[in-house]
Amino acid sequence: MHEFTVGFVPFGEVNTPHEVINRRAAQALLELRALGYPVAATLPVTDDAEYADADRAVTDLEKQPLDALIVCVAGWIPTHAVIRVIDRFRHLPMLLWSLAGWYDEEGKLISTADQAGATALFPTMKGLGYNCRYVYSVAGQPLPMEKVGDFLAAAWAVYNLRDARIGSAGYRDMLLYGTMFDGLSLRKTVGVEIEPFELLEVEQTSKNIAADAVADCVKFVRATYAFTKECGDAPIEAAARYALAIARRVRDRKYQAVTLIDVDGFKKLLGIPPAMIFMLLDRLCGVCTIPENDILGAVTQLMLHSLTGQTAPYVEFYEFFEDALLCGVPDFIPAEVTDGQPTIQPAAFGLLSTSLLNVSKLRTGDVTLARLQWNDGKYRMQLLRGEARAPRAWEECGWDAPAPQLPSLEIVPEGGVEAFAEKVGSQHIILVYGDQTRRIRWLCDMLGIEII
Repeated sequence: MHEFTVGFVPFGEVNTPHEVINRRAAQALLELRALGYPVAATLPVTDDAEYADADRAVTDLEKQPLDALIVCVAGWIPTHAVIRVIDRFRHLPMLLWSLAGWYDEEGKLISTADQAGATALFPTMKGLGYNCRYVYSVAGQPLPMEKVGDFLAAAWAVYNLRDARIGSAGYRDMLLYGTMFDGLSLRKTVGVEIEPFELLEVEQTSKNIAADAVADCVKFVRATYAFTKECGDAPIEAAARYALAIARRVRDRKYQAVTLIDVDGFKKLLGIPPAMIFMLLDRLCGVCTIPENDILGAVTQLMLHSLTGQTAPYVEFYEFFEDALLCGVPDFIPAEVTDGQPTIQPAAFGLLSTSLLNVSKLRTGDVTLARLQWNDGKYRMQLLRGEARAPRAWEECGWDAPAPQLPSLEIVPEGGVEAFAEKVGSQHIILVYGDQTRRIRWLCDMLGIEII
């Protein structure tokens, strides 16, 4: 697979002083490169009558595979000269970026009519069916590099997802409907390949894990996690064997995410809750993890992880209040989203007496939540912004006393609880910190996924 590469092509009308166009395009390119993505750039293109500049730019840009194209309007340019170049790359995500004028020493605005060129060009690009966004600079203000970065993050996610693999041990845990998926449409729309593997394979591999590797995992757990009460090594060793067995497959098959059959698999057949297995996979492999064969949840995790670099954990809904959603997990959270000391509580739930439950606190703050849905032959992304606060005292019914306080948050959603509940698509939703809505929207737009 080739390295993700961004094409950059600036434009300016033939009668505009070339030194002005060159200087402004060079500054935009400098700041673009500072974002850290590989860039393949060509010199500014004018609207010369013979299309010499346009054809030269095409030759330059076709020297390497491109994954996105930035169309930089550095001054007024007739639309036809731009289309001459970029139509060869109509299959790529494009960003139309218009620069802006500047103020001279006396405070007078000097304009090269960038917005005139861009506003003529953008509807033409949309009309031709290009997958394009539009951002503009403002005279006297810094270049809009945050928005440019959001576009590149979305384009990178499209690139990354196209050959991503998710490993699933088992399928449709607890016969849940919302965790099923359609492989062909998912591959076509998002690009992700779902690769199943058997619990029997995990069991067989676990028996061949070296004792010293298991011992190292136990030492790591003892050194990393605080335990609320005494716990022998046996349940940690069992989890370590399975985690190391799955980690071997993750590395061999280059999975970027893993989901495991939980209730009907690890708990029912092997007698071990997979919480500690997930925690160790987070540390051993750095993959996204989600229980219960939640395939679309795992795909959402990969989408958000590709966009933000964050772990993108899952949470599920326990209660709806008047102003907030109580979201938590009955098993584990990744280290990245833990607030304070990671903490384990040995606990019993129902028929299980050897649960090693993560009872760490989740970080609070500004959050974005998302969930990919598949309904009526169409993909949609539920998107939610909110403020996550520490939860009130609560417990899940069924745990032996003293019942644990599960990792959880109260999330105050923008738009209110009722509006969200009318569109909820699953008991699981994926969480990242900060306002990531623009990146998610642009990614979904590039993939043809509706936002709800």
